[in-house]
Amino acid sequence: MKKLSLVLAAVGLLAVAACKPSTQTPAENATDNAVETLDNMGDSLENAADSTSNETVAATLDNAADVARGTADNIAANAM
Repeated sequence: MKKLSLVLAAVGLLAVAACKPSTQTPAENATDNAVETLDNMGDSLENAADSTSNETVAATLDNAADVARGTADNIAANAM
């Protein structure tokens, strides 16, 4: 039991030591979150396009995925 307590305490200390304070501003965090969200949206739209049998719907979803990813790229470029 003592060994288990020692291991758990060591794991807890390592977990706390691994946490480092964020050096990003809230605006940078928001920008990163927006870019990630738009990239994920693009992936989801592309997956939906791949799974549909209607070519028109697939083309529309592919276009929407391209727009989402382009918007993410623009946000990331303007944030620098």
